[in-house]
Amino acid sequence: MTEDALRRRIGPGLLTAYGVGVMVGAGIYVLVGAVAAEAGVWAPLAFLLAGLIAAPTALSYAEFSTRLPEAAGEAAYVAQGLNAPALAILVGLAIVAAGTVSAGAVLRGGVGYLAAILDVPTGAAAVVIGAALVGVAILGVLESLALAALFTALELVGLALVIWAGATGDPVAPAEAPPAIAWAGVGAGAVLAFFAFIGFEDIVNMAEEAVEPARTLPVSILAALALTTAVYCAVAWAATRAVPAEALAASERPLALVWSEAKGGEAQFLSAIAVFAALNGVLAQIVMASRVLFGVGRRSRVLKVFHHAHPRFGTPVLATVVVGAGVIAGALALEVAVLAEATSAILLGVFVLVNAALIAIKRRAPEASFRVPALVPASGLVLSAAALLATLWGLL
Repeated sequence: MTEDALRRRIGPGLLTAYGVGVMVGAGIYVLVGAVAAEAGVWAPLAFLLAGLIAAPTALSYAEFSTRLPEAAGEAAYVAQGLNAPALAILVGLAIVAAGTVSAGAVLRGGVGYLAAILDVPTGAAAVVIGAALVGVAILGVLESLALAALFTALELVGLALVIWAGATGDPVAPAEAPPAIAWAGVGAGAVLAFFAFIGFEDIVNMAEEAVEPARTLPVSILAALALTTAVYCAVAWAATRAVPAEALAASERPLALVWSEAKGGEAQFLSAIAVFAALNGVLAQIVMASRVLFGVGRRSRVLKVFHHAHPRFGTPVLATVVVGAGVIAGALALEVAVLAEATSAILLGVFVLVNAALIAIKRRAPEASFRVPALVPASGLVLSAAALLATLWGLL
């Protein structure tokens, strides 16, 4: 194996689990309350609508993943589609920054959950846990994604228990006799819920480690989006069935409230699962961001030092260490939460560029092994731009 080649070890099963794990992160443990505040008992419809809003961009990524199966996928798409190599490097570095800052925020949150269970110093715990996850990411992509799949399974078990509790408990009055659909509230809830679907795009950055990427990547992207949508809708249904929307909205731990109302007790196990959810998110972002940095190194002389894979592990060691150090530093910083909010705006801006790039490249070269109608990237561009404007409005 050459020093500029990653090792292909990932099939569609692990890659789909990776995508689900990135999307079904710690956010669902608090986001359902915010969506319920807007959509009420129709929160499941808001999540379904959010999934449909994300679908065109996911389909655009799926087609591009067969055209240009590279690490730093978004950079490659912008470079080829818009013929803008300098912008492509900026896009790649923006993805690295967004993933690093987001992982730092998640690591800090996960350590907070851990401190609520065990008496550990949060700063030292962030350093130790972050370093351990960097070590796993260096060891190998198969090992990293296998561990991420285990974390994802634990997350899904926790959510399944919440669904079971909400489904078998006594229903609240609005769930028994739902009011008419308030589409303004459902729409506002869908805008919030949309951010729970960001993560499918990380799959394309594993292209150089996927077996048969032209087949594996589209299947994994669409399967991850479909599975995540189903999980979110089921969780939202169970939550609004068991607890009034106002109570969910007022709670910092809405899913624990569902368990307490339906089954009694304080649901400490959900705090433990939230720790694993955080670890999953951090590991996934370290793996993703290091691959993007590896891919950007192919396109930039200045960053070429990152375009090397370890001859034994088959992973981009230097890129992983740099990203990991940034994640740990972010977890120790004071203003990570503010920066983490900006990552959504960065990613939505990238979605706009990727959809525009696909529109352009389809005009020049319409043939591809996986194709979507031109209406798909056009819809993705409009929807992503609208979500970006809504996000920027909220940040101002």
